[in-house]
Amino acid sequence: MIMLLSFMKFGPKIMQIPEAELRKIRKILLIQYKPFGDVLLNTGYLPTLRQHFPNTQIDYLVQRPYMTLLEDNPYLDNLLLMDKKKKKTFSYFAERLRIIHLVRKERYDVIVDQLRGPGSAQITMFSGAKFKLGWLQKRWNWVYNYKVKRDNFRYYSRAKFDLLKPLGITEQPHNTYYKIISQSIDYIDDWIRKNQLENDKLLVVSPVSPIAAKQWQLESFATLCDLIIQNTNFKIILLWGPGEKDATDKIVKMMKEKPIIACPTTFNQAGALLKKAMMYIGNDGGINHLAIAMETPSITIFGPKTNPKKWVAWHKPQHMYLRDWNFKDRTDNSFNISPEQVFDKFREYLNL
Repeated sequence: MIMLLSFMKFGPKIMQIPEAELRKIRKILLIQYKPFGDVLLNTGYLPTLRQHFPNTQIDYLVQRPYMTLLEDNPYLDNLLLMDKKKKKTFSYFAERLRIIHLVRKERYDVIVDQLRGPGSAQITMFSGAKFKLGWLQKRWNWVYNYKVKRDNFRYYSRAKFDLLKPLGITEQPHNTYYKIISQSIDYIDDWIRKNQLENDKLLVVSPVSPIAAKQWQLESFATLCDLIIQNTNFKIILLWGPGEKDATDKIVKMMKEKPIIACPTTFNQAGALLKKAMMYIGNDGGINHLAIAMETPSITIFGPKTNPKKWVAWHKPQHMYLRDWNFKDRTDNSFNISPEQVFDKFREYLNL
């Protein structure tokens, strides 16, 4: 009975690789090859992993579109690049076989599969690694000899530390890491000078999401931006990405006041812009994670489909979110969150 209560209170005991075996580890491969936000969230534990294994080769498997997040990361030795192919095509399966061959040839001692999908499970299965670490889920559990239950009520950058427990690593205070290159800084500095914004308080708003279920309605963003411009001395910069310019223009047409539309940016240049801002407001998505990495205070707006406990660094007071937990209608993109509610949170945080 005592053992049962202990299990219920603390969860299943996580097996740890024996100390003698840990000392023999020479090569580690981390797998989380997509998408932007999830790849970025893996950078939080890299300094601690390097500290525990200072002389070990630590590599990372990532798809090419997301390699920018890991280039020049001081805690990684090599990036294994996977080409992104259309599923269920010959090129898709050929690329999967190429990656399996590449990983197997490298003879890794440890695979840490943070993605834990069918594709990454197959790569892990054929890797030849002695120690295979993965999340405990419904399928593919037999592939991994060290399994950890995922915590879905903790910011994922923190929860990802749990998969390192078999290596003797526990969560440490950290932030995600993304290097902003000098060219991006120069590009944004030049744009700010041309628009005479050097001495202004800047608020970056990213109002468009490529995922419909995460899109707070455009009318709400328009009203929110008007409220901020009319009641504060902040300059609003509307940040947009590929395929988002038309929707951003619609917001501008809905507004009574005049915001500033950002220049075209890469993900890295967007990071440089966020570093210049006093705050960021937007939908749940990759730019939210980028703002956190840039240490820019943020407010993220969530609909009923996504759990903000996983996707916002809510343990840090400068990163806030709004979600109506009682609202279940996935067809209503108001999310039952008013522009006034967001404005009040913005004003409260900045003591306006």
